[in-house]
Amino acid sequence: MEDLLKEIRLNEAGLFPAIVRDEKGTVLMLAWMNREAFEKTISTGKAHFWSRSRKKLWLKGESSGHVQEVKEIRLDCDGDALLLTVHQHVAACHTGYYSCFYRHLKKGAWNIEERKVFDPEKVKK
Repeated sequence: MEDLLKEIRLNEAGLFPAIVRDEKGTVLMLAWMNREAFEKTISTGKAHFWSRSRKKLWLKGESSGHVQEVKEIRLDCDGDALLLTVHQHVAACHTGYYSCFYRHLKKGAWNIEERKVFDPEKVKK
């Protein structure tokens, strides 16, 4: 594991970004990882991240059940970002949309052109 980690450049907070896409190539989200999140992701096969707001490790889907099964991990050329390809269960976005990138810039405004796939009020928190 140490050999893998030494290839990844951490920022001053000990974090690095992870872009997450599904198996069809849809970009689902951007989250942050630290060493522990990376190690848990590798050892469990499920995406783990570091919550900057809660200052703790979290398993994606730990409260909703909308886990991400990791199929592939790629490291960018600079060694400072990961790309995870996952099998997404239900949705990635806590607001109810499949992807966190559900807003589109059109005619100078953010427009929602997707429909929610679950009701976030019905997800345990």
